Amino acid sequence: MLQDIMPGTEEQLNKEMTNGYIGFDPTADSLHIGSLVPIILLIHLQKNGHKPIALVGGATGMVGDPSGKSEERNLLSEDVLNYNLACVKKQLSKFLNFDSSLPNAAEIVNNYDWFKEISFLNFIRDVGKYITVNYMMSKDSVKKRLEGDNGMSFTEFTYQLVQGYDFYWLHQNKNCKLQMGGSDQWGNIVTGTELIRKKNGGDAFAFTCPLMTKADGGKFGKTEKGNIWLDAKKTSPYQFYQFWLNAADADAERYIKIFTFLSKDEIDALLAQHKGNEHQRLLQKKLAEEITCFVHNREDYHFAVKASEILFNNDTAEILQQLNEEQLLQVMEGVPAIELSKENFASGIDITTLLSATNIFPSKGEAKKMIQGGGISINKIKTDDINAVINNNNLLNTKYLLVQKGKRNYYIVKAV
Repeated sequence: MLQDIMPGTEEQLNKEMTNGYIGFDPTADSLHIGSLVPIILLIHLQKNGHKPIALVGGATGMVGDPSGKSEERNLLSEDVLNYNLACVKKQLSKFLNFDSSLPNAAEIVNNYDWFKEISFLNFIRDVGKYITVNYMMSKDSVKKRLEGDNGMSFTEFTYQLVQGYDFYWLHQNKNCKLQMGGSDQWGNIVTGTELIRKKNGGDAFAFTCPLMTKADGGKFGKTEKGNIWLDAKKTSPYQFYQFWLNAADADAERYIKIFTFLSKDEIDALLAQHKGNEHQRLLQKKLAEEITCFVHNREDYHFAVKASEILFNNDTAEILQQLNEEQLLQVMEGVPAIELSKENFASGIDITTLLSATNIFPSKGEAKKMIQGGGISINKIKTDDINAVINNNNLLNTKYLLVQKGKRNYYIVKAV
């Protein structure tokens, strides 16, 4: 989990309880799995006796960090930012121990609290004079943007000063001596250590973790549907579990060392078991279990496993009947949905008519052939009767029918 480290950081952490912080971006109402690495860094920090501070950037969120971006991002309104801040704070409180009786209790701070009173003139006089333009221009995040077609606004150019001042303020007011973050934050972080050194001669330290990437070069945490979020309403625990379960072997080997709290011995044993038995996906299953329980809970994990089996195993008709509507829709996420008038089910519709009326088959003839060949299941129960009648009694949660064609083709028919 270590990329760059400032000289003296390790000695500082071994010397005394150290207050360390990481900034979180409130541009959405949930963190996504890209935020898990910094969250886990803070957890490790606290487990080892240090004090974690999570800074939620109410002020910096209004400006926009250019690091890793190719163009200016949209700025959010104050109302949206405040809503996002509240959501992110709630999420962070799940992972860190905020019990105030602990000497190293976690804290959440919002940089808007100290920036709201600072005037522009005061800021450029009290902060800007300590950092030269040459120093700011030498940062990769700035250089890349200046070389690009779109350039960079003054707003984003000043971002590293604003983040640097965060570190200075926390150093002065919270005795914070360490800042951590992703490797793309190194330039912003060392601007903070430079400001602390020049403005009050204080000690400040830093380290960064590698940015998460996929072995195939694809973007980590992105699927066809977009980000994998930590909020169960935005990414269901089932989808979340599936993301880790489907990791490539090379990725799973790295992820299990970063995203879980398993010991080195446990991980080594697991890697040895996995080697030569890759088809069993032992590594992916353990990875998905550990992270789903960590971000959600064991109950959600058990449901995700059960839900995964519903589509891929044959003897799951009984489990399917037990799911409530929300769980059923989680399992069926991504399955093509077809609507059919509920009158058909009220009066009863024969299976061949159902299959052709929903365009699952182009004709009744083809539907009959497939039924007779044993290739059709309704709600995971195989049917070979071409005259079978489907009615309200067959509907799951009074409105859904799961049709399976062959081994892997699923359709959800909804009575409307």
